[in-house]
Amino acid sequence: MSMILIFTLCCLACSAVNDLVFKFFARKERSRGMFVMYVGIFSSLLLLFLPDKWGDDWRITLLWGVIGGIFSAVGNILLIESMSSLSAGMCSTIYRLNLALVVPFSVLIFGEELGLKQYLGVAFALAAILAFLPGSTGSGVKQTDRKAALLPLVMIITAAVFRAGLGLSYKYGFMQGASPNGVSLLTMVLWIISGPVYCLWRERGQKRFDIKTVRYGILSGLLVAGIIFFMAQALKFKDANASVVLPIAQMSFLVTFVLSAVFLKEKITVWKICALLCGVAALILLT
Repeated sequence: MSMILIFTLCCLACSAVNDLVFKFFARKERSRGMFVMYVGIFSSLLLLFLPDKWGDDWRITLLWGVIGGIFSAVGNILLIESMSSLSAGMCSTIYRLNLALVVPFSVLIFGEELGLKQYLGVAFALAAILAFLPGSTGSGVKQTDRKAALLPLVMIITAAVFRAGLGLSYKYGFMQGASPNGVSLLTMVLWIISGPVYCLWRERGQKRFDIKTVRYGILSGLLVAGIIFFMAQALKFKDANASVVLPIAQMSFLVTFVLSAVFLKEKITVWKICALLCGVAALILLT
């Protein structure tokens, strides 16, 4: 098994568990901004010890670290907010729709070439996501609440766009000589900045300090550091195709769905089982 695949699967595992942590946190009224700040702090403390954080040109690392950090922070704030109203499985699935943007843009921006096997893998991945999309049952949204769920749906779709931007900006930045370790650290620094900004903008009357929020922040901080680190390590290899690495990492929604069924008692339907099988086929074809 290549190191690229190992790093990608580690990123997938961290993403799946972290989505579940986000849902547990979002179930109650807590400060999202402070949570994001805590995640940024604890992730930064871990990433601070990585070597060679600036590379040959610190300006390139700084530029792409800030760009990636904005994509990451905004996307995850939107993901957390949407989970306040929607199921973990549904949010995780739609969030991973970003792979539909990653593949064509990877071909356009990076000139990557895809074979028939990879196209089939992406097709199975998209089929898995489409099977998971909210329908008449199992979406986590009651029929009477569909109008109320419109805003959360818009937020999670927007979050997916930002997630695609994160992966593509990482790949492009590394091609320009940005340090993967430095970009990872700067990404979390942007979380530290974005959290209080969001708190002041949207949560002025809310309780700032809560011990459970800190605990969730520590746990999620460990997982987010793993997500960023493993993704950066996978994409830094010159032969690592973003159109392959990023879709595999996004398959974490399959694991999240199983975990949410076990721990959150979210329903598993025939369509969801079909989606899991499509996801397995996608992983085999993309690796």
